[in-house]
Amino acid sequence: MASLVPPPRSSPESDDCAQWYARELGWATAGTSPVRLLTGLSFDVLDLPAAAGHAALRRVGRTGPVVVAGGRMRLLVAAGSADELPGLLDWLEWGGITLDLSAIGSGGHITAPVPPGGTADSPGTAFWLRPPGSRQETEPSLPALGGLGSSGGDAPDLVRLVDAAATECHRARIAHARTHLWTHRPTGQPLAFS
Repeated sequence: MASLVPPPRSSPESDDCAQWYARELGWATAGTSPVRLLTGLSFDVLDLPAAAGHAALRRVGRTGPVVVAGGRMRLLVAAGSADELPGLLDWLEWGGITLDLSAIGSGGHITAPVPPGGTADSPGTAFWLRPPGSRQETEPSLPALGGLGSSGGDAPDLVRLVDAAATECHRARIAHARTHLWTHRPTGQPLAFS
């Protein structure tokens, strides 16, 4: 005989969070604890290490909304961009190189950050580094391929953002490899210089 387990109860805070996203931005949500923002409908996400993301943001400047959660950064981009990432990386000559850069598109989700003005209650909680504006401001500001999507001509360029993100992910990987080699080199072995 199977035992019946009631579904988890939502808290007023999670209900308020989900309602805020639906009311203010028109974004679809799922779940209650944590609330998740569904990707592929209003936006897709580029996901990369936070350190590489911060370096990419310094290079690119203007982007759409940006979320930080734990050691990861999530850059919101125009819906459909996740499908473009593999081809775009190939075109930018990053294809075949292992990068800690991925895209979350249709059928995916991210943990909803506390709405702007709210407070994150624990370390690692998702928060807005660059919060979204109003519904009318946000979607046109999402990075998109030039001339594609609903962004028109004023949105940040997806190609430039992906190139900066890939470059910084690669730099972080090289720096990690150098550190690993230096700290794990056999003792007593002289360094070789050429």
